[in-house]
Amino acid sequence: MRTLRHWLAHVMASLLDSFAAVTGFYYSKKYAAIVKRLGLRPAATYTEQPGLIIVQIDGLAHEHLLQALDKGSLPHVKRMWNKDGFTLAPWHCGLPSTTPASQAGIMFGNNDDIPAFRWYDKAHGTSWVCKLPGIAALVQSRVSRGRTGILKGGTSYVNLFDGGASDSLFTLSDLQPRRFFEGVRGLGFVTLFLLNPVRALRTVYLALKEAIADALQRFSLRLHGQSYLPFIGIFPLLRAFSNVISREIETFAVLVDIYRGVPAIYANYYGYDEIAHHFGVDSLAARQALRDLDGRLGQINRLRRANLSRPYVLCFLSDHGMTSSEPFEHRYGESLGQAIQRLLGESVLLVEHADGEQQSLSQTRFLLGELRTIEGNLRPTAARVARHIRRLVQRRLAQNPSEPPDWNLRRQFDVVVKSSGSLAHVYCNITPRRMDLSEVTAAFPGLVLRLLEHGGIGLVVAREGEQTLILGSDGILTLDGQGRPILEGENPLRHLKDPWEAAEQIQRVASFPSSGDLMLLGDYDPQRGVVVCFENQWASHGGLGGPQDEPFILYPAELGWDLSGVHNSRDLYPFFARQREGSYAKDTKGTDPPIFPP
Repeated sequence: MRTLRHWLAHVMASLLDSFAAVTGFYYSKKYAAIVKRLGLRPAATYTEQPGLIIVQIDGLAHEHLLQALDKGSLPHVKRMWNKDGFTLAPWHCGLPSTTPASQAGIMFGNNDDIPAFRWYDKAHGTSWVCKLPGIAALVQSRVSRGRTGILKGGTSYVNLFDGGASDSLFTLSDLQPRRFFEGVRGLGFVTLFLLNPVRALRTVYLALKEAIADALQRFSLRLHGQSYLPFIGIFPLLRAFSNVISREIETFAVLVDIYRGVPAIYANYYGYDEIAHHFGVDSLAARQALRDLDGRLGQINRLRRANLSRPYVLCFLSDHGMTSSEPFEHRYGESLGQAIQRLLGESVLLVEHADGEQQSLSQTRFLLGELRTIEGNLRPTAARVARHIRRLVQRRLAQNPSEPPDWNLRRQFDVVVKSSGSLAHVYCNITPRRMDLSEVTAAFPGLVLRLLEHGGIGLVVAREGEQTLILGSDGILTLDGQGRPILEGENPLRHLKDPWEAAEQIQRVASFPSSGDLMLLGDYDPQRGVVVCFENQWASHGGLGGPQDEPFILYPAELGWDLSGVHNSRDLYPFFARQREGSYAKDTKGTDPPIFPP
């Protein structure tokens, strides 16, 4: 019996070796022809220096990945996890849980002063939105200063930042005609892809199928009376592009790069993120997007295993997760900006300033009297918060009873609200600098308390000197400059999975120069697992609460990575940098200095 088992194992190994040889020969001939037609440089000779492939599934939380694996939506990924020696682990992307902050941290190890997906520069009066190529380029130039990206000498596909890559395609920070046409033979590359009759017809079929599925899914939701986003302009076309056309071109590009032996490849698939925003993480549309994507991940892994030009370390990861959400406007009939505008209109009547006049002592006493009145009308737990705010204002006015000289009361009504998922920054343009909580309250008495009373707002975050104040409706958590906590009342972060880690993340973002005078986080209901979103999305990210800040990573177990110390995306950078550094050292035999900072 033992001899029979040994013989069968030998036969099976021989068959697998033969299959691998045939597959490798097929892939070699196929991609050699493609590379030749593209005019790209193929791998000259095989090298033992490992390359790095990072495939990002935008927005897929660790929790939702496990659900998809359990439902059979990701059979190739499941096989890698169960049979191919890969380790699956969650990690914490930190706040804000957005692609710009996550990719900057992963690629460059630096995501400082990226407070959200959208923010505002008070000093210059400019808006920053990371979906614009020029803004993405500016952000990358700032976070990459003095640092080496993990994609040095490699390629970047469909990312916000290029990670220092030599070539890129559909990467916002590098989306310039010169780089598109010269850097990766962009026009010829896409043309070759589309002119292949079988590939082109298949892509057209899949795109039409996606557009029809979008219409049917929206109709079904309307028929059953479920919450859904209405038909939004060209979204069905954007869905077909992101979930089909971009996906197919991107996979084709990665396969070509694997054949060429490109040392580092980072490909982002963002179709799931877009669909989940519109239909929800549990929707049929989101599950189908993962099924379709799984096949492309399988193609990448198969070609990697063919070992044509070099061995590759393959990692699948997500940049952040998503939490089921309900839009603020859907629940309350007005946007967050409209709600703040309404609250400001009522508050300004309490403390009206003449243009350019200094605040008199009588006005100061009037302001404090109004704050006491507001405090007296609140329930005891909320009155504690009001009392704390009043004391901050009283202390500041005692030090300087007049308004600061850089205040421009002509701009008292000029307030900017920048929303990014369940996180929003509020900027008061009375002054071009950051305002303390006491200053905001002096200018707009009652605003903060009324925001805390609003059912859609879970947390209000502000600064007072070196302190960060995290305010809930029934408690205040104050962190000093060293992060030491002082708690009054109930912990406003008690509903989160790890309140103290959340406090550290909030303090870090609140200290950014580009953060708002007030930072708002949507209310999170842990029983329902739903967060209030300040955009019109049924699954969102950007803030805290639920799976949005816990993405996943699937990596070869042989790497032995310990991710327990990863609390922010920038903490992942050393793992990839060391992997690249080790490969680089093998290739150069130690003759060159390190390319990555220690």
